[in-house]
Amino acid sequence: MDLGTVTKFREATTRTDLHLHPGERFIAGGTWMYSEPQPGTSGLVDLTGMGWADVEISARGDLSVAATCTIAALASAARDSDWAAAPLFEDCANALLASFKIWNAATVGGNICRAYAAASMVALSVTLDAQAEIWHADGSDSSVPVTSLIAGNGVSTLRDGDVLRAINFPAHALAARTASRKIALAEHGRSGALLAGRLDADSSATFVITAATSTPTVLRFSSVPSPDALDAAVRAVTTYYTDALGSADWRRQVSAVLLAEVLEELTA
Repeated sequence: MDLGTVTKFREATTRTDLHLHPGERFIAGGTWMYSEPQPGTSGLVDLTGMGWADVEISARGDLSVAATCTIAALASAARDSDWAAAPLFEDCANALLASFKIWNAATVGGNICRAYAAASMVALSVTLDAQAEIWHADGSDSSVPVTSLIAGNGVSTLRDGDVLRAINFPAHALAARTASRKIALAEHGRSGALLAGRLDADSSATFVITAATSTPTVLRFSSVPSPDALDAAVRAVTTYYTDALGSADWRRQVSAVLLAEVLEELTA
């Protein structure tokens, strides 16, 4: 889609370039930006000129993913890795309502910053306890759990001028067993519920509900829960919502059923 209100475009190559002028917005892949009119936007600032490495592995095995890394690049890195959690990267990439062409343009950071309930990079990051590295407009930095960036369906806690620099995954989560399930009302529709689970080496278990709830729901257990305990925790969640992609009651029911399957797979 042409953005008829945009009259300026510039590439950011240094942090100083990230200072936004009135009417400017950041862009990387642009798959959402160009999908609908942006009447309040008069300029675009391209983050891809910053030259951030797509993925970096620390000496202790932590993974840092640049916000400008494409979905395709992240999926490829996971396939080439020895992470036990690697299948979850592919599953979440495939959960996107997007073709392989979009994979090569859409960025991990863009998917997270849009903060949609069905954002599968949010599901991936939250399940693996990822931290968001934020560059603030005042020059300061902060690191917060990715889940804290999501205030509602399509509502982010990022402030004007904030830049998501990277998403950082801890080594212990990458070494964990994972499983996921997705369901949609239409065969190729947006996720009505995207569920994931992680079993750590110490037998602690994490289960995540996204797409079905307006913000990511994280259920943590110090040891593997019984099916009944997990079912009760899933059904007690109060943030299931209704829209054209499914009713709250349906989302609650399928979340309970599919997370039971995730539990069974993790403990098989």
